[in-house]
Amino acid sequence: MTDPAPMLPPKDTAITYILWFFLGVFGVHHFYMGKVGRGILWLLTGGLFLIGWIVDLFTIPSQVRNVNARRAMGYR
Repeated sequence: MTDPAPMLPPKDTAITYILWFFLGVFGVHHFYMGKVGRGILWLLTGGLFLIGWIVDLFTIPSQVRNVNARRAMGYR
């Protein structure tokens, strides 16, 4: 039998907001949360032409909660 996946540390909302503020147009906050596909999309489109960057201002808390819930269940 294999051991269950080790518990992954939770992501922090404050760190996500700091990354969003300074480097969010490049998608760094999405890379931090493990959302590589979305990070690449932000990187190539300038945060979806800044509209997605502004939307993230309001959705980061729920995004971090969802990522942390998935990590608690053992998903990466």
